[in-house]
Amino acid sequence: MPISKIEAKQLLERFVFDDDSPQDWVHDVWGLSPMLGESAAKLLGVFAALIECCPEEELENLLKELYQQYFE
Repeated sequence: MPISKIEAKQLLERFVFDDDSPQDWVHDVWGLSPMLGESAAKLLGVFAALIECCPEEELENLLKELYQQYFE
């Protein structure tokens, strides 16, 4: 049974942003450089859109691959 999109989003956010919220990350980047902050905000939007349009099974496969690559 594939994981839900909500679970996949939470796991991917934890993988990418650690314990920070994605919005906090954007604000932190924006504080360092408004130009990079704008790019960070766009990246976060694309991140959310990709999760929404990607089938659950593919999200689960991506998560497995990422965790194997970085944690094994």
